[in-house]
Amino acid sequence: MKILFASSEVFPFAVSGGLGDVAYALPKALAKKKVGVKVVLPLYSKISEEYRKDMRFITSIFVPVAWRSQYCGIFELDYDGITYVFLDNEYYFKRDGMYGYFDDAERFSFFARAVLECIPYIDFKPDVIHCNDWQTALTPVYYKLMYYNKMGFNNIKTILTIHNIQYQGRYGMDILEDVLGIPEWASPIVDNGGDSNMLKAGIECADKVSTVSPTYAKEILDPWYSYNLDGILRSKAYKLSGIVNGIDTDVYNPETDKYLPFNFTSKSLAGKKKCKAALQQELNLPQEPDVPIISMVTRLAGHKGLDLVRYIFDDLMKCKVQFVLLGSGEEEYELFFHEKSQQYKDKFAFRCGFIPELAHKIYAGADMFLMPSKQEPCGLAQMVSLRYGTVPIVRQTGGLADTISDAGDEGVGYTFKSYNAHDMRGAIDRALGLYENKKEWRKLVMRGIKVDNSWSNSADKYIALYNDAIHLY
Repeated sequence: MKILFASSEVFPFAVSGGLGDVAYALPKALAKKKVGVKVVLPLYSKISEEYRKDMRFITSIFVPVAWRSQYCGIFELDYDGITYVFLDNEYYFKRDGMYGYFDDAERFSFFARAVLECIPYIDFKPDVIHCNDWQTALTPVYYKLMYYNKMGFNNIKTILTIHNIQYQGRYGMDILEDVLGIPEWASPIVDNGGDSNMLKAGIECADKVSTVSPTYAKEILDPWYSYNLDGILRSKAYKLSGIVNGIDTDVYNPETDKYLPFNFTSKSLAGKKKCKAALQQELNLPQEPDVPIISMVTRLAGHKGLDLVRYIFDDLMKCKVQFVLLGSGEEEYELFFHEKSQQYKDKFAFRCGFIPELAHKIYAGADMFLMPSKQEPCGLAQMVSLRYGTVPIVRQTGGLADTISDAGDEGVGYTFKSYNAHDMRGAIDRALGLYENKKEWRKLVMRGIKVDNSWSNSADKYIALYNDAIHLY
């Protein structure tokens, strides 16, 4: 079995969020199971010389972009057991960032088409092209419209994974022929309520559609979660499935984590206690071992449930608790948490930004990890926190519902269902109550630390999905 994995970002070359982590970890897990895999991504200018110096130039081709023909350089790099294929075009990818430009529709329609055009030159005829999110969602469309009967392209199946349905690649219908290169007669494939919608088009044309947790696969059939794609998803529900992401257990390993001041294992949590003291010292909080630390490492965005946190914040500060928050994002939340960190200097520490080293220290040093998300397709932090012996407190949505069971049912964390600040506070209070019983708390921590959320389990499910696609017809 050969899988060509197409993604607009891949750790460690270019990454802005969870997609980049998945695009690194899943292919690596597949390769360990003897699946042939190559990963294709754009050659962004931000990719460092550390990786560029070892790239092999394969060839250059020209890729059709509507009525234009654009240069595409093909480079390969062997890294960490995987061959990565980089597609180069400085006009599209020599920019300060990856996304957010006026011509993103053209940039990623070029990339989606180049994924197909590069196949004859990379010595790799895939059985499946695994596409991810809207940036590669046109690859199944181009394949069905233009490539399926070409020599060398026969019998390729396509899978599209939706990592977050909120991001769809929506533009006006006027770009259909002139930018996307899709003929007028095929416009119903792309049209969604009068807009051209790349994700919708991919859902139409892919042989299989997956998303990043079984619960999220059900939720996106509901208008409240789907951002206006519930209709097409319900009509294509026969090819929709959900597979929970894993975590990289090499990167997130408290026994070997280079970021931690003290390492520890499930057999001995002494190092975790020392990590807690070190975290309190680093964040200028009183070093009180018996005061529980609630933590969050998150983007400061509304759908992360921060309005719930804000609503109960002053009341929570009256409890015997310390609170640690790392993140950046929407200005209203940055300002709120900065002000509260000044008001409650001995109880609340806020660090604004994305600081991987501090994130690892928080996972290891905190006692509880709060994720009250309004929507959470999968979520990785709750699984990471389990591995570091930090008890998750989560809302039952998306991947949070699939990965965290409630301690009241011999589970591994604390959950609440309604998107309600008082329900969240109830879950926090239950956790704080058990924390006072050190024997029972340790049992809860040990149950969580032993959960296997590695990519190996998820990779097996993807292999089954690939086989289903290959044997469709």
